[in-house]
Amino acid sequence: MISRRRGNAAAAGEDTPKAPPLRGRHLSRREREALRSPAQPTAPTPDTELPPAKADALDRSRAERQRPGLATLRLFVPCPRGLEPALADELRELGASDITPALGGVGCAGDLVLAWRINLWSRLAVRVLQQVGHGRYHSEDDLYRAALALPWPDWFDVRRTLAVHTVAHASPLKSLNFASLRIKDAVCDRFRAECCARPSVDTRNPDVPVLLHLTRDTYTLYLDLSGTPLNRRGFRVQPAAAPLNENLAAGILRLAGWRPGTPLLDPMMGGGTILIEAALLALNLAPGLKRRFAFEHLTSFDQVEWARLHRQAEAAAVPPRPLPIYGSDIDPAMVRAAQANLRAAGLLDCVRLGQADVLDLQPPAPTGILVSNPPYGVRLPQAEPAAFYRALGDALKQRFAGWTAWLLSADPHLPKHIGLRATRRIPLFNGPLQCRLYEYRLVQGQFV
Repeated sequence: MISRRRGNAAAAGEDTPKAPPLRGRHLSRREREALRSPAQPTAPTPDTELPPAKADALDRSRAERQRPGLATLRLFVPCPRGLEPALADELRELGASDITPALGGVGCAGDLVLAWRINLWSRLAVRVLQQVGHGRYHSEDDLYRAALALPWPDWFDVRRTLAVHTVAHASPLKSLNFASLRIKDAVCDRFRAECCARPSVDTRNPDVPVLLHLTRDTYTLYLDLSGTPLNRRGFRVQPAAAPLNENLAAGILRLAGWRPGTPLLDPMMGGGTILIEAALLALNLAPGLKRRFAFEHLTSFDQVEWARLHRQAEAAAVPPRPLPIYGSDIDPAMVRAAQANLRAAGLLDCVRLGQADVLDLQPPAPTGILVSNPPYGVRLPQAEPAAFYRALGDALKQRFAGWTAWLLSADPHLPKHIGLRATRRIPLFNGPLQCRLYEYRLVQGQFV
């Protein structure tokens, strides 16, 4: 659903080079009418303080209007491309309704508590976006007027920091930076009109991230309820070369049909991402338990309700114990990295690690599921890929009969040289990298 144009999306800051003069200080009559307010105060200077008494009154009135569970929200939940059906199933399990898969994510409906639950529990999502505006546009001024008409002060306090990012697909606008800037202007002007003050901009770590998505002729405005992407669980303290995104690793386990209790092996584990996601699932640990979210900065946030959800997630977790989850790597540095990451996640004693060459490895159980992201490119500097893939296929045939292997690769040479016939080929994306997930069923004395 959300694809990028002209490089990275821009964050709206206070000074954008070569931008046209702003109309941020004084609103036109048409713009004032869009606010639908009986009286508009004179626009103050940007550093005007909100009086404490007025701030308290605004906080109380917004809290009444924005209590969790009162309204049904339209949400969009992005995910790695290829995982949309799996994410739709996950959202259904979490209680979402009106589920609509799209390219790069899934739309759904639910209340604020559901949105918080998705942030806390989703293993596949990248973030959770609350739709606050949608319509047609022709120019940046259309976007400004549409954003100006929205009740931003109902959603967050003027003392919170703000950033606007724009992503687009086939938009005719010449500058996404300027589109972001106009949305920022509109938000700040709405605050000036209602609160006699405006929020500050923080492009690096905003309290309230706002996303503008543009198509050829439509816009959609979102409040980003997640902030930092959800795949950043906080466990990757030692990165590996060409790392696998956490939500993609969790999605591969779901696509592979792996269930806790079934032996799982990653013989080319790198930093151990697949192993960590498997252990989190086996212990029913919510992946968002150890992080913070942008929705905590909104006026709709209910600390009591959130504490209840958090306690429920902690109570649902299974105490750590040794699991039939195994990992190895030929590189001792990667073994140390996986150990560090598992330790940071509190899972080091749950997973069995070792240093070994996948071509010599013996299976840890008679049957099980092997899931791995074989090395290629920079991860395979001293071996000719075709020869490695042939040797890998031979090793799987000779020693892993009774197992099912799932291999993720962006290298088109793997299926040509591995010597196994894939029973499934699933297109996936690891970030911008197009990959395929191959299923190989290994049977005693033969392979299919």
